[in-house]
Amino acid sequence: QVQLVESGGGLVQAGGSLRLSCAASGSIFRINLMGWYRQAPGKQRDLVATITTGGATTYSNSVKGRFSISRDNAKNTVYLQMGSLKPEDTAVYYCNARGTSFNPTRSYDSWGQGTQVTVSS
Repeated sequence: QVQLVESGGGLVQAGGSLRLSCAASGSIFRINLMGWYRQAPGKQRDLVATITTGGATTYSNSVKGRFSISRDNAKNTVYLQMGSLKPEDTAVYYCNARGTSFNPTRSYDSWGQGTQVTVSS
């Protein structure tokens, strides 16, 4: 079983910055992909950014140029540096990790509990 714990959310004014962190723990053999998703009230959960083990990244068009995803493979941790924040970035941000666990060996697709990000205008 693989657990994810997010931190770093909070309240920030428009134009400000926040950094989210997500640490994975448990029976981790390999983490292939880590990412961030967000869900605003009454809306579906949407992709924000992903990063592979090798560092290849993808971003949603709404955050390109403002957000940056990175990871520390040695610490099984992924980060999301958010800048030039807008009120429409307000949402619960969820961390996701996909890979292979051991004991037993199987694939996993794990989610964190979410962290609230609120951007005031």
